[in-house]
Amino acid sequence: MKNHFYSVVRCLASLMLFGLFCQAYAEDNVSHSVLNIQVTGSGKPMILIPGLASSGEVWDSTVAHYAKDYQCIVITLAGFAGKPAVDTPLFSSAEKELSRYISDKKLDHPIIVGHSLGGFLAMQFAAQHPEQVGKVVIVDSLPALGATQMPSVTKEQLQGAAANMRDNMRQSDPAQALASRRMAVTSMVSKPADIERVMGWGAASDRNTVINAMYELMATDLRDDIAQIKAPTLVLGTWIAYQEYAPRSAIENTFKMQYQKLPGVKIAFADTARHFIMYDDPQWMFAQMDEFLK
Repeated sequence: MKNHFYSVVRCLASLMLFGLFCQAYAEDNVSHSVLNIQVTGSGKPMILIPGLASSGEVWDSTVAHYAKDYQCIVITLAGFAGKPAVDTPLFSSAEKELSRYISDKKLDHPIIVGHSLGGFLAMQFAAQHPEQVGKVVIVDSLPALGATQMPSVTKEQLQGAAANMRDNMRQSDPAQALASRRMAVTSMVSKPADIERVMGWGAASDRNTVINAMYELMATDLRDDIAQIKAPTLVLGTWIAYQEYAPRSAIENTFKMQYQKLPGVKIAFADTARHFIMYDDPQWMFAQMDEFLK
């Protein structure tokens, strides 16, 4: 049963890569490079990073909840959801630009919130720049997505498997990609309107950017690196999308194993939400975040 769950996770990762593609920093709607930024509200800074091929609009309800007390700095990454693509490596460029943005704006230990791929970037940034981060909130993401089936996988094996996936995705048939996209998105969010919104972002995303980003996500293992994170960290996970394959306890155990080197991490699981928790159960997410941020 456990191995079946791991296979499902890897299958979903592959479907994300098949389907969520098709086609710096910025303020006041002016794009410069990797980070496209919209700022709302005032107070303690909160940086929000969306997932693969997603728009910063995924955080709209989160901004509405927090903008009264926080300066919400919402990012859309280059090449995602209609934003122009760039030639530089996405992950390393985003890390450098975010560090520079925090310094330039003199942000005092901002809260970093990331969903999915954005959660991966958030933990990577917090490990590389612990002095710049206040608290971290990870929404349904793992330090080593490619290692869910084989926890003892080597760096070379991860990179080889990710390279094979990347090459296969580049050769994928458009009709198959569209069908896979809808299957993947339907497994990640519940409401029809939200499914169509996420589908639209994927359709507007740059194909090569998404393929390369997914390669980096699947090829990178942060399980040791997260020991460098000094910020208090909250991880929000989901399980109902996989309930026919594995019990909640098995999925929870996967999260606990992957985050075991992160000091003091708090992990909570939603019982009613799929991958896009901010759409499926925003009130539960806000309750967890409110308690953590107090």
